[in-house]
Amino acid sequence: MNLRPLGDRVVVKPVDKEERTKSGIVLPDTAKEKPQEGIVEAVGTGRILDNGTKVPMELKVGDKVLYAKYAGNEFKVDEIEYLIVSEKDVLAIVGSNGKAEKAAKK
Repeated sequence: MNLRPLGDRVVVKPVDKEERTKSGIVLPDTAKEKPQEGIVEAVGTGRILDNGTKVPMELKVGDKVLYAKYAGNEFKVDEIEYLIVSEKDVLAIVGSNGKAEKAAKK
């Protein structure tokens, strides 16, 4: 993918959830919720404050993230669905991350 988001935006590839409930019932596509979890595919350079200072991005390519339910803009590249969201719409990083692990140990 040759795509570079601008500013504080990130490109996320949504991850589909399980197609079965815990009791084993298969869910049709119409009953599935919109995914809120994805993998960061590309990141922008960062947000610029009013005084001209650039705030670097906290996210990096490969991070698994949770994002706000109706955040961002959807688009397709080569039949693969992506989402462009602002960094402020990303709620959390899921799983192991060097920074998150170090903060948790303190």
